[in-house]
Amino acid sequence: MTYALDTNIIIHLLYGNPFVRAQRDKAWDSGVRIVIPPIVHFEIMRGFFYSSAPGKEMSYRLICNECPIDPVTTNIWERAAAIYAKTRKDGFTVHDADLLIAAYCLEGDYTLVTNNTSDFANIHGLKLVDWV
Repeated sequence: MTYALDTNIIIHLLYGNPFVRAQRDKAWDSGVRIVIPPIVHFEIMRGFFYSSAPGKEMSYRLICNECPIDPVTTNIWERAAAIYAKTRKDGFTVHDADLLIAAYCLEGDYTLVTNNTSDFANIHGLKLVDWV
C-alpha cells in the first residue's frame, strides 16, 4: 500500500498536529510507503515563495527526504482530463489541482490522505483516508 499526502495533510504535519503525526508514524511503522504528488509539492512551494517561512520550509524539505515526489507522466495528464470530462458530465466541478492529484493517485494505485474528502468524493475509484 502507498499513501499520497494532500496539501492539507502536509500543512497539518508542518504545524505539528499530533494526531496526523501519529497516523503518519503508524503508517511508516507498518511498512506503508508515503509519497507526495508533484502538484502538492507545487502548492506547498508556492506558499513558501509567497510568504517566507524558513523553519516550515526546512521541516517540509525533511518530509520530502522521506516521501518521494514522482514526476507527472502523460498518462496522469490524460487521466486527469478524463476525470474532468466525467465529473463535468455528471454535474460536478473539480479544481484542476485536485484532478491532477486524483489522477496521480489512480495511476499509481495510491490512497489519498486528505482532510478534504468532499473535494474528491465524486471521483470514481479514488481511495481516500482522512488522518485528521
